[in-house]
Amino acid sequence: MNLYKLKNSNGMEIHVTNYGGRVVKLLAPDKEGQLLDVVLGFDDLQDYKKSSEAYFGAVIGRFANRIAKGKFTLDGEEFTLDQNNGPNSLHGGAKGFHHADWEVLSADTEHVAFRYLSADGEEGFPGNLEVNMVYTLTEEDAFRIDYEATTDQKTVVNLSHHSFFNLNGAGEGDVLDHQLEINANAFTPVDETQIPTGEITLVKDSPFDFHSPRVIGERIKDDHVQLKFGKGYDHNWVLNRPEPGLLEYAAGIWSERSGIKMEVFTTQPGIQFYTSNFLDGRVKGKGGKTYPKHSAFCLETQHFPDSPNHSYFPSTVLEKREVYRETCVYKFSTLE
Repeated sequence: MNLYKLKNSNGMEIHVTNYGGRVVKLLAPDKEGQLLDVVLGFDDLQDYKKSSEAYFGAVIGRFANRIAKGKFTLDGEEFTLDQNNGPNSLHGGAKGFHHADWEVLSADTEHVAFRYLSADGEEGFPGNLEVNMVYTLTEEDAFRIDYEATTDQKTVVNLSHHSFFNLNGAGEGDVLDHQLEINANAFTPVDETQIPTGEITLVKDSPFDFHSPRVIGERIKDDHVQLKFGKGYDHNWVLNRPEPGLLEYAAGIWSERSGIKMEVFTTQPGIQFYTSNFLDGRVKGKGGKTYPKHSAFCLETQHFPDSPNHSYFPSTVLEKREVYRETCVYKFSTLE
């Protein structure tokens, strides 16, 4: 497990490790010009292997989010995955990409290039999948993630990034005071096991309407069945995309307290907004601080959950000789 440090001329820094391709520190300037570490995690890299929260800062694959009952069918053949989230498969299984030791192809102060070969049958997925991933820190204070993958057999792929952010600083209270905007008119409601029902539901006049900026905590405790199923926000929004595959604005989130703003851009059709509903204060993180419920948010750009079992969702199938390419950008600035 090695550590790599990216840094730009503005003082922003991102520290990453090849274990799970994890971001372990992200230092962004606040409104006073002080650098705040805005991602949850640990001071000791070994703690990432032992923690009950498996996803801090990690790359997620082979399939981000959930697949119902750990099963899907390709060309009439059924594949069975690891059921590591109740009856369902979550984030590629218990030994997904978040626990992989990624090969580092190159690294300097601007980028780290990773490679991982996911073997045929790993966690139940078909095909040898070669993934190349590049983390870049730009002079415009943007953290850019580029994914590329190829397979020798038809398979499904859905890659994402899973940093837990708190724009007031890691361990500095909850994120319910953050203001959020999501460029989406609809979301995909789920059942009690958090699998999409197949519906595409408009968010207007509901607690899921962030088309105009709203404080996260404003309606998170509403008497709404979807909030009960997720124990807060843990849902996929259907992004407004005039043309598939272009890098476009997906979401913006900021804290008046720190003055830090983060904008998210993606080529993917969906974004999972998660308010760390399953943190409970038992995880002791950086500086010995604990991480209680709602102490972070995640904005995971992705294809929709359970896509292999919904033919009318955007496809996650990758054919032999095709190339999977997706990009996510987290851009930081300060409020004026």
